[in-house]
Amino acid sequence: MLHLFNSMGREVQQFVPRDPEHTRMYVCGPTVYSFAHIGNARPAVVFDVLARVLRNQFPSLSYARNITDVDDKIIDAAFAASTNCEEIAGRFTAAYHIDLGALGVALPDIEPHATDHISQMIDMIEGLIAEDKAYAAHGHVLFHVPSFSAYGALSGANVDEMLVGARVEVAPWKRDPRDFVLWKPSKGGEPGWESPWGFGRPGWHIECSAMIKAHLGDQIDIHGGGIDLRFPHHENEIAQGTNARFWVHNGHVTVSGAKMSKSLGNVLLVRDLLADTPGEAIRYALLSAHYRQPLDWTPDTPRAAKAALDRLYGALRDQPIGEALQEDMAPVKAALDNDLNTPAALSALHSLAGQIHASPDPQRRSELAAALQKAGDLLGLLQQDPITWMQGGATDTAQIEALVAERAKARERREWSRADAIRDELAGLGVEVEDSDGQSRWRMRA
Repeated sequence: MLHLFNSMGREVQQFVPRDPEHTRMYVCGPTVYSFAHIGNARPAVVFDVLARVLRNQFPSLSYARNITDVDDKIIDAAFAASTNCEEIAGRFTAAYHIDLGALGVALPDIEPHATDHISQMIDMIEGLIAEDKAYAAHGHVLFHVPSFSAYGALSGANVDEMLVGARVEVAPWKRDPRDFVLWKPSKGGEPGWESPWGFGRPGWHIECSAMIKAHLGDQIDIHGGGIDLRFPHHENEIAQGTNARFWVHNGHVTVSGAKMSKSLGNVLLVRDLLADTPGEAIRYALLSAHYRQPLDWTPDTPRAAKAALDRLYGALRDQPIGEALQEDMAPVKAALDNDLNTPAALSALHSLAGQIHASPDPQRRSELAAALQKAGDLLGLLQQDPITWMQGGATDTAQIEALVAERAKARERREWSRADAIRDELAGLGVEVEDSDGQSRWRMRA
């Protein structure tokens, strides 16, 4: 059975959906004002794996991941590009889908856009005002934090941290400095909608609460996102009425020990990494650390991930796929059931690969290969043809195949110097040749 760390309570708990026939999960998606960086990619990959695990264990999953398409950053990006917010949001939503798709991240079942749910947000805000949890002031509507006695239960943040970390504007017309915006007026040229409080736009936090209620109902099973969203975003969602049994958060990504920032010039865009590294290797790297722990990205990270995948694909190459046995897949499933322990699951995949190489029995190798491939599916790995993977990146396969064949003939004739010369020529093309079982296979160097 699946167990997950619940940030509400700060402990690992057995996961059981409210409705045994229908699991509901919502994950905070991107604010689409720029290209996705590796930090944006981590929650997308982590919760893609969790969705795969949930689908494997439960009859039905509704997985929603939103698009925030109205935000100060989008407005700033549109102004800088001399265009409108719709164009910016559309461009970077499409780019997000392409870049994350290259990492094997499937589209969610539901992908609500904030701007399509303004009426639901207004209705929710009116309800909070009616319950004396929110108030209008100076064209704004604010949630009154002291009206919710459990505020801070998720993050454990104290009052000082709330004031420093929250997206709040301390203004004299606030009843409490912690009060946060539900609706704010739109200035000239900014996008906005008519509301009972004037022409304006929603605050960030109300967007997710409204979209969850609209698509998944009043109660959901899992609410996920990066650890940076735990406070204030998720804390504020709870105050607004979002009800989730499990709150699941992934850790930060650092770059060579430093926080990613434009000022340091170390922001790693997914599309830039894809220029040199296969998407599946980037995915493997993002799963190489436990999702709750920080992940430090170094220049060696993608190379090591590619080499690890080469070993797994190498075990599948030339192996017929038989019938997967549950006992062979059990270690991978057990690792994922243990709070989505992907490092242990990857280790179990490599154990299966080792067993394939070690087994003298062809039928047993085919069973193990099936287990390796099927277990890889749970992680979104080993999705390609092994030979295609091993030869990935080759610019002229016909030339390489001709050289490999010529070298094989030279070896048959015991022309060792000629065979070595061809090997050197192939190495110059980035190709490694492997000789085993009387065959010569080639692959691109990691």
